[in-house]
Amino acid sequence: MRVHKSGRPFDDPSGDRLRAWLGLDWDSFYDTSRVAFVPMAFCFPGYDTKGSDLPPPKLCGETWHGDVMEELRSVRLRVLIGGYAHKYHLGCRGSVTETVKSWRKRAPDVFTLPHPSWRNTAWLKKNPWFEAELLPVLQACVQEVMHG
Repeated sequence: MRVHKSGRPFDDPSGDRLRAWLGLDWDSFYDTSRVAFVPMAFCFPGYDTKGSDLPPPKLCGETWHGDVMEELRSVRLRVLIGGYAHKYHLGCRGSVTETVKSWRKRAPDVFTLPHPSWRNTAWLKKNPWFEAELLPVLQACVQEVMHG
């Protein structure tokens, strides 16, 4: 809801975590001449009865993603965040863990990440390879794209 109200993607603690994962400061992260955000839902879908975000409406992907991604076809690095993005853009059928664990198959052009939400803190603790192995490579690729 905070992001929805601000109108700025990842303008919340999840964004702080994502910026750290990418190795980007606030200004670089929001530099629209070099960074683009393509959300799975182009709106805030609301909360379920447990207070978790509802899944992105399929209509969003069906309506917008083809055209948007066509405009971004020359992008050098794509970072797909969360299971819905993994399924939509890569057709992944497995778990987020399986998809993220297979990151080397797609690097250095595409990286798959879990959502940076606080709800995934336990996932991060169970999967130390993510921060030890994937993030240094991702950060080097981000720096190459941003400054190379």
